[in-house]
Amino acid sequence: MKNYETVFILTPVLSEDQMKDAVKKYAKILKDTGAEIVNEEAWGLKKLAYQIRHKSTGFYNLLEYNADPSAIDKLETEFRRDERVIRFLTVSLDKHALKYNVKRRKGEFHKTKVKEEAAA
Repeated sequence: MKNYETVFILTPVLSEDQMKDAVKKYAKILKDTGAEIVNEEAWGLKKLAYQIRHKSTGFYNLLEYNADPSAIDKLETEFRRDERVIRFLTVSLDKHALKYNVKRRKGEFHKTKVKEEAAA
């Protein structure tokens, strides 16, 4: 099993409950294929760099998981079929990205920044 990270953007016309249901749907697809979800984050409604399908904002979500490569095909097929998904990107994580993600989840980068500000 390899480590992956998928970021996907949902259309902004969804309610909060509809957005959460969509995220649960994709997490369930991964679990059904035998994947282990390591981290799930909802980044919220953010402005897009450019308009996509006449939308200037979208709900950003992140899924980090361990899965077989065949699970990615199933997940991305569902993304393409769902009109609620504006964009998605799946990347394979190497050992350096895994270390970075662990530190980011623990908040170590924020602690360093606070220490630097206190020293200044």
